[in-house]
Amino acid sequence: MKKLLILFLVVSATTFGQKKLDKLLNKWNKRNVPYMSVETLALPKTDAILLDAREQKEFEVSHLKNAICVGYDKFKLKETIAKLPEDKNAKIVVYCSLGIRSETVAHKLIQAGYTNVYNLYGGIFEWKNADFQVVDTLGNTTEKVHTFNKDWSKWLKKGKKVYE
Repeated sequence: MKKLLILFLVVSATTFGQKKLDKLLNKWNKRNVPYMSVETLALPKTDAILLDAREQKEFEVSHLKNAICVGYDKFKLKETIAKLPEDKNAKIVVYCSLGIRSETVAHKLIQAGYTNVYNLYGGIFEWKNADFQVVDTLGNTTEKVHTFNKDWSKWLKKGKKVYE
């Protein structure tokens, strides 16, 4: 009975957190890019090109392994396309902290003709909250995640918050 109660509380907390995140993303996003869950991205069969739409200083703290930093404030479509395969059907997953900036970058790729582009639901925060690994610039696993600022840091539940 105790295990069942604990499971219920964990599922309830996760569902509640997801509903709050849904509300935040609905406020900021246009939903013009399909989402991919962190769980789907983590599956071994999910082979995708990862683009990090955060700024360089955020990327340097940590990022998803093998991600390419494309930035947001100074995002350049032509430079990014030069880093991508010629096959416009290649699976591309764009992420940022929570999935707001990444939607903008992903949508630009779709407008450029890429057909298999996704926005990572909840971004690197949700990735880390699900206990998936992030790496530093040397490729070493780290607990640190740049949370953009103190206000946004509330969305990161696991790991060490960095925002300065």
